[in-house]
Amino acid sequence: MQAEKTVRLKLKLTLPDSLVREAQANGLLTPQSLELLLRAELRRRRVQNLFDSANQLAAVAIPPLTEAEVESEIQAVRTARRTSNLTAAELVMRISTSSPN
Repeated sequence: MQAEKTVRLKLKLTLPDSLVREAQANGLLTPQSLELLLRAELRRRRVQNLFDSANQLAAVAIPPLTEAEVESEIQAVRTARRTSNLTAAELVMRISTSSPN
């Protein structure tokens, strides 16, 4: 795996003294620890966004596709894929936006 490009970033924070002392004592103010904390928070937010999106989708009153409709969509994508240089995601978007529904 190729090493990710890094960027030097200087932060100036105003934090409560007790928080700084405890964070330093626990090794949380090192670049490595801050990177891990930021990555963990970004991951947590991505997961939360996924659940929020799933909840919004579940709240939409759209009936599920029938088996025949699913099969029809699959066949449409396969046919389009054979005759196009588009990726599967691009094909799905093109087909879904051109559907008469």
